[in-house]
Amino acid sequence: MISSPVIFHVVPMTSAHAKDICGWQYKAPYNIYGWLAWDKMEALGIEFGDPRIRREQYVSVLDEKDNLCGFAQLFPMVGTVRLGIGMRPDLCGHGLGHLFVGAIVREALKRYPSREVDLEVLTWNQRAIRAYRKCGFTITDTYERRTPNGEKPFYCMVYDKSSAKNLN
Repeated sequence: MISSPVIFHVVPMTSAHAKDICGWQYKAPYNIYGWLAWDKMEALGIEFGDPRIRREQYVSVLDEKDNLCGFAQLFPMVGTVRLGIGMRPDLCGHGLGHLFVGAIVREALKRYPSREVDLEVLTWNQRAIRAYRKCGFTITDTYERRTPNGEKPFYCMVYDKSSAKNLN
């Protein structure tokens, strides 16, 4: 656990942030969350390697000293904004998840106040599920989705806007 509280804030994702994120290495089984090398992401124009998608959908999450701590995708759908969330590997597992996710949810609600906020998470990722629940998300559905390692079970979790007190 990190002893002092961390204050996270959201900023537009820069190409420098994107390059850093592509270098993050997660330990198994979390290594499924890694990205291609930045030069490949940029050359293929996929996800945050595409400047337009990066500008419209991706944000970086910084701490109070402006250190890059993670990122989020705010993917707009009809009536919903779906979150994709990634925390810097060395920060995972230290009890900061709910503060980190809270900053992202605040940004999603600011951008899309009338939309539902949801996310998908692999059912085995109990560490993330605990953080999401602490922020006010509840499991609403379970289904299989294709991953780089084949079909895997996911939960869909929806944010309860009446639980906004959990975002602080």
